[in-house]
Amino acid sequence: MAKTAGRLRRNGREWSHNGVTGSREDVRRTSLRNQAKKRRWFAEGNHHQVEHYELDFRVGGKECARFRFKDGTPLKGVACTNDTSYQDIVPNRRVVFASTMSLGEKRISASLATVEFLPAKTGTDLIFTHQGAFFEGADGPEMREEGWRKLFEQLTKELPC
Repeated sequence: MAKTAGRLRRNGREWSHNGVTGSREDVRRTSLRNQAKKRRWFAEGNHHQVEHYELDFRVGGKECARFRFKDGTPLKGVACTNDTSYQDIVPNRRVVFASTMSLGEKRISASLATVEFLPAKTGTDLIFTHQGAFFEGADGPEMREEGWRKLFEQLTKELPC
């Protein structure tokens, strides 16, 4: 399994995080471009069922993930939709995207995120900066930070050892 090294930033503050080990090309190809691999680390999970996933990884391209929470969760039966638009892509350096999240028909957040890939001695440092607006009924910044941490842990499982 890939080790991690890097950091996360939220609204100008850094989140401590262990990023990813692997080449910048491996990270970018696995984490963002490949629809099947990204679906596995980004959309799938034990507590929800994926209803729809599509990815068009290019500047101006869109990504949509929609899933429904399963029994045993606080939001049983509720649909969650994440709509993303890719704003900037510099191969092996940076990806910038804007996204919104909705529960049912209610928008709960909007955000701008930057993923930077920096060379490191043992692979790649992934720097994630998240700027978010959380609306009524939203999970809030602490829950979102925890969600991204879990997603990056899933990402490391997709990378070559």
